Amino acid sequence: MSRFTRLIAAVAFALLAPLAASADEGYYPIKADDGSVIANHRVPVELESQIESLPGVVVVGNPRGEVTVAEFYDVNCPYCRKASADIDAMLRGNPELKLVLVPFPVLGIPSIQGTRVELAVRRLVPAKKFYEFHRALDSTRGMVDGNRALAVAKATGLDTGKLLEIANEDSLGDVMKAHVHLGDALEITATPGFVIKGVAFVGYPGPKALAGIIDAVQRCDAVICDDGKR
Repeated sequence: MSRFTRLIAAVAFALLAPLAASADEGYYPIKADDGSVIANHRVPVELESQIESLPGVVVVGNPRGEVTVAEFYDVNCPYCRKASADIDAMLRGNPELKLVLVPFPVLGIPSIQGTRVELAVRRLVPAKKFYEFHRALDSTRGMVDGNRALAVAKATGLDTGKLLEIANEDSLGDVMKAHVHLGDALEITATPGFVIKGVAFVGYPGPKALAGIIDAVQRCDAVICDDGKR
């Protein structure tokens, strides 16, 4: 990214280490829209409780909603982009849904650069404006790097000069490391990864499956009810 003034090799080395393999095939027998078992596992409450306190996360939807969905995503993950549109529709249709967006740059140097811009946007504007930018970025095609993210920011009316200044701060490297370290601790081994009611879901299960999990939490305060229904 030619307009970034700081090298990111050290940060990249820390963020791009291979994620631990997971033998998990599904703690709960919940199926994805394609009929396969959704990889899922329970997570310790002390780890789940750390998600919203991470620096740079963004809460959208109803901040006091009945259901909290934490999404770990990479700006270059095609499944994250698909999930983004589906989740946006869910937010519009469910006033009890709270979405916690956790940038999780694990797919390469361009993702780290794009995430630097996302974190800068988060620093500069309120959550509603960030979400507008986030959705616009997810609607693009092709690789997202820092320059692409800045172009989208400019198109959404943001000051790219201020964003670039923030994006070059060393502190953002520490923010990204914190996100990746917690994601590793939660065993988020693929993007997108979701944490919902004490359970981590690895990969995107599809809109119907995700909506079913959310509905189960609203009905019985668990990702799957005792009757086996979602």
